[in-house]
Amino acid sequence: MKRRDFIALLGGASLAPLAAHAQQAMPVVGFLHASAPETNAHLVAAFRKGLGETGFIEGRNVVIEYRWAHNDAKRFPELAADLVRRQVAVIVTPVGTATAQAAKAATATIPIVFSMGTDAVQAGLIASYNRPGGNVTGVSAMVSELGAKRLGLLLELQPQIKRVGLLANPANPVVTETLLQDVRPAAAASGLDIEVLSAGNAGEIDTVFAALTQKRVDGLLVAPDPLFNNRRVQLATLAVRHALPVVYPLRAFAEAGGLMSYGPNDEDRYRLVGVYAGRILKGERPADMPVQRPTTFEFVINLQTARALGITVPPTLIARADEVIE
Repeated sequence: MKRRDFIALLGGASLAPLAAHAQQAMPVVGFLHASAPETNAHLVAAFRKGLGETGFIEGRNVVIEYRWAHNDAKRFPELAADLVRRQVAVIVTPVGTATAQAAKAATATIPIVFSMGTDAVQAGLIASYNRPGGNVTGVSAMVSELGAKRLGLLLELQPQIKRVGLLANPANPVVTETLLQDVRPAAAASGLDIEVLSAGNAGEIDTVFAALTQKRVDGLLVAPDPLFNNRRVQLATLAVRHALPVVYPLRAFAEAGGLMSYGPNDEDRYRLVGVYAGRILKGERPADMPVQRPTTFEFVINLQTARALGITVPPTLIARADEVIE
């Protein structure tokens, strides 16, 4: 072997471990999601944007390990435990109470950043919103706390209704409880009955809608839940088929054909999760990071769906909408 080739080979051998070490030195973020990547690409991009605002770019100076449960809640503990074994620097659970609870059950030391619509204190994740006090912090989407607001919109649209259904996933009882605490007093004040309807998969959603006439439900509120987020086209189609006015927790439902939605901006929520994950990578402690709350809420009306349902939307509602889908 020529001396020049030998030196080149020796140099390459010495650089290889250095390159491997540099790659290993990059912090790893565990991303635990209840749903599937196909329907969440825009939200993952928003999360990456938030990380980027703190100086972390995927593939350049941070690694993201994705774990998708594909709407199977039974997999949450297994996927969370896998990220803990991977020794990630921080775990993010950008949607749902149950994923955050699974992450907390898997580790008391790795920082966790959640985003969810239920009361994080009631869910046992933090001590308080101002000082979480442990290894968990995040973003309160407040989607469950806005149930009374959505009920009011439904009543303004259809003042004659007497019985309102609440579609909830039995796998997320904290969400249902939080919503009912908000909705029941408002319903009682308006003389309305509330009927809780449970669906834990696509087939049960069909069954719920088939039973609506028997249960005399004339309006529906949909609880925030990853399952329903992923089945929003099915929900919108069934609502039109059964001629039922429905109010949803996020704008994605109205964009998919739902009648009305009211809730925080989803992309901004994911961005904030990314920002908090980046700040933790830089050394901040979750215990000292107050839970963030959204400041922007979106009211969206789908007039195409209203026409399909034979509903005339009052001008007062249209005037207040942030977006009207024609």
